[in-house]
Amino acid sequence: VQLVESGGGLVQPGGSLRLSCAASGFIFSSSDMRWYRQAPGKEREWVATITGTRGSTMYAGSVKGRFTISRENAKNTVYLQMNSLTPEDTAVYYCNTRRIRDYWGRGTEVTVSS
Repeated sequence: VQLVESGGGLVQPGGSLRLSCAASGFIFSSSDMRWYRQAPGKEREWVATITGTRGSTMYAGSVKGRFTISRENAKNTVYLQMNSLTPEDTAVYYCNTRRIRDYWGRGTEVTVSS
């Protein structure tokens, strides 16, 4: 299993970013995929999930209405569209899938600052 995140960077408050996670080594289309984030000095927290079969989505309360998780099974890729970003969204964002155990990417850093 390999997960590779990309798309992070520096953005001003109120701006947008789209993160991508390229997956390989497992049957992506039937796998639930998740985004987590870890802010400096804080625990890693769950952000969003998209299921493998129906593509149902779930969000943490802190991002609901601002972030959108989606997937493109033909490209084995999951996305996180982030809008109306605030400094509190500053974190390293990780892609995750669970196959008996958790698998993680190396993360992509998002900094929201003016």
